[in-house]
Amino acid sequence: MNRQRHDFEVIARWVSPGERVLDLGCGDGSLLAFLQQRRQVAGYGIEVDPEKLVACIRNGVNALQIDLEDGLRGFEDAQFDHVIMSLSLQAVHQTEQILDEMLRVGTEAVVSFPNFGYWRHRQAILNGRMPVSESLPHQWYNTPNVRFFTIADFEALCEARGIEIRECAAFDDDKPVPEEANFLANVAMYRLGRKSVA
Repeated sequence: MNRQRHDFEVIARWVSPGERVLDLGCGDGSLLAFLQQRRQVAGYGIEVDPEKLVACIRNGVNALQIDLEDGLRGFEDAQFDHVIMSLSLQAVHQTEQILDEMLRVGTEAVVSFPNFGYWRHRQAILNGRMPVSESLPHQWYNTPNVRFFTIADFEALCEARGIEIRECAAFDDDKPVPEEANFLANVAMYRLGRKSVA
C-alpha cells in the first residue's frame, strides 16, 4: 500500500464513522482502506485499470471496473454519504458531468486536484517548460491529465454549476496554505454539496 498521504487525514475528518463511501479513480484502494480502518466506512472503489483493481483486492477493498467517462448511471440517487475523487478530476474529460453525478449519487462530494496556478508551475512555464513536480509527476507527453485548471477556475465552475463549497483545504506539499492558495498551494481539496433552494 502507498505511503499515507496527508490529504487522507483531511478526508477522514470530513467523513463520519460508518458512512457509505464511493471512491472514484481509487487506484490501489489506499484511501478507501485507510477510511475503512480509521472511520469504519463501507463502500466501493471505482477503477478502470485491471492491475489497480487487483491491487484493491490485495488491500481488502471492494472495487468495480467502470470507466468514469461513462458516468455513474449504475448507482441510485443518494446511494452514498460521500463520493470522493482524489487527485483524479484533472484526468477526466467530462468534468461537469462527473461533478453532477458525484452530487447525484452522494449527499456530499470530496475532490482534490493539483493546482496549475501554483507559483512553481507558473515559474516553469515562464522558463519555457511545462511543470513537473510531486503533484504533477508526468512529462507533457505522457501525462494522464486532460484538464489544466487552477483553484480560482474550480471555484468559478462550482459557482456556475450551483455547487456549494462547504469546506476547503490547500497545501504546499504537506504544509497547509491558509492564504493566497491559488498562488501558494500545489494541491487543493474541497468538500462540496448542492446549494439549498430558498
